[in-house]
Amino acid sequence: MSVFAAGISSMATRQILSELAAAYEEATGEVITIESVGGVDAAKRIRAGEPFDFAVLASDALQKLEADGHLVPGSIIEIAESPMAMAVRAGAAKPDPLDEAAVRKAMESAKAIGISTGPSGTHVQALARGWGLEGEGASRLVQAKPGIPVAKLLADGEVEIGFQQLSEMLGAPGIDIVGLLPESLQPGTVFAAALCKTGAHTEAARAFIEYLVSDETAETKRQHGMIPV
Repeated sequence: MSVFAAGISSMATRQILSELAAAYEEATGEVITIESVGGVDAAKRIRAGEPFDFAVLASDALQKLEADGHLVPGSIIEIAESPMAMAVRAGAAKPDPLDEAAVRKAMESAKAIGISTGPSGTHVQALARGWGLEGEGASRLVQAKPGIPVAKLLADGEVEIGFQQLSEMLGAPGIDIVGLLPESLQPGTVFAAALCKTGAHTEAARAFIEYLVSDETAETKRQHGMIPV
C-alpha cells in the first residue's frame, strides 16, 4: 500500500495522531505517516522546506509559519486544547490541593524545575518572571532537550518537579502526576493542523485533517489528556 500523506507533529500529539492515523487507515484504506519530534525542531524543518503534506503543532507556532509563507494560507484548523499538568518523581510528596499558592510554593522551594522547549516551558518561564523568580528561580529551570519529555528528567532525578502538557505525562514511567494546573495558571495551549506548501498530496492531507476535527475523534483526544475544540 502506498503512502497517502505525510505529516510532522510535536511530541504532545504523538500518541493521539498515531491512534487516529491507524483508525483512519482502517476506515479508508489510506496510509498516513506522521513523524513526531520536538515542536521547535518541527518548525525548523518546515522552514527548511522539507516536503511535508501537513503539520500538527501549537496554533501560535503554525500562525508564525503561515505568516512567513510556509503553510497554505487559511488552512490552520484547531484540533484540541492541551491542558498543562504538574508532576513529581514517583513516591515524592504531592501538594494537595494543587492551587495557585501550592504551585508557587513548589516552584520557590524546588532545587530544580523541569520544563519543555515548547509552549508549556515558555509559560513556566513567564510564571517565574511574574512571581519574581527571575534570579535564582530562573537558574533552577532545567529545560529538556527537544523531543525529550519532562517526565524523563523527573524519573532520572534531574529535577524535583516538572511541568508539561498532560498528554505528554500520561503513562510516563517513574513519575506521579500531581494534577492539572488551576485554571488561573493554564496557558490555554491549543494544537492545530495545517497544510504545508511543500506538500505533494494536499487534498489527501486536507481530508485527513477534516477527520482529525470530526466528532468521532473526540474520545481519543480525551483519553490522551486533551480537550476537543
